[in-house]
Amino acid sequence: MELQHDGGRPGAVAGLILAGGRARRMGGEDKGLISLAGRPMVEHVLERIRPQVDDVLINANRNAERYGSYGHRVVADVIGDYSGPLAGMLTAMMAVQQPWLAVVPCDSPLLPTDLVDRLCRSVLAESAEIAVAHDGRRLQPVIALLSCSLLPDLRAFVDQGGRKIDTWYMQHRMVATDLSDHPEAFVNVNTPDERLELEQRVLAGALS
Repeated sequence: MELQHDGGRPGAVAGLILAGGRARRMGGEDKGLISLAGRPMVEHVLERIRPQVDDVLINANRNAERYGSYGHRVVADVIGDYSGPLAGMLTAMMAVQQPWLAVVPCDSPLLPTDLVDRLCRSVLAESAEIAVAHDGRRLQPVIALLSCSLLPDLRAFVDQGGRKIDTWYMQHRMVATDLSDHPEAFVNVNTPDERLELEQRVLAGALS
């Protein structure tokens, strides 16, 4: 695959916020709409990702009207609700016009403001199809940049029952993007206690 450069990027990039999970550990509450420091979590994520991409989609399987109030397209999983992050990625690839898709979760409110640029640089340096964030210890698979040329392959994988994101990634030219200098990027919220802890840190100005 020959990459077409676009201002230091492999091409135009759409952003996808994954907000389609069941959030069992949060008692089933929609994580993207949980309040953090006085605002729904998704607002913090939107604030970080919106300036970095050419378009934004929100993958949500409920509360579409609430998410739609932010002025971006809301897309529900095309293969049935709550099928995991690959379903959200597939749905977004089918909906966007851009050749690249930057994926982030709705519960990581402290993403780097240069996240997409760093993922793009990794793709260009390695002629990769996928760049995945790495926190210095392990991959963070729901923070990634994907070539939308992989749509047919992803559709086939999902149609055959594939749901494991790491398994699909490893079938393609993947590069890890070192973000160990931004540990706050990987602070997310999976339980009520984690939400309280993160909120206290944000309100105290410990993280920005």
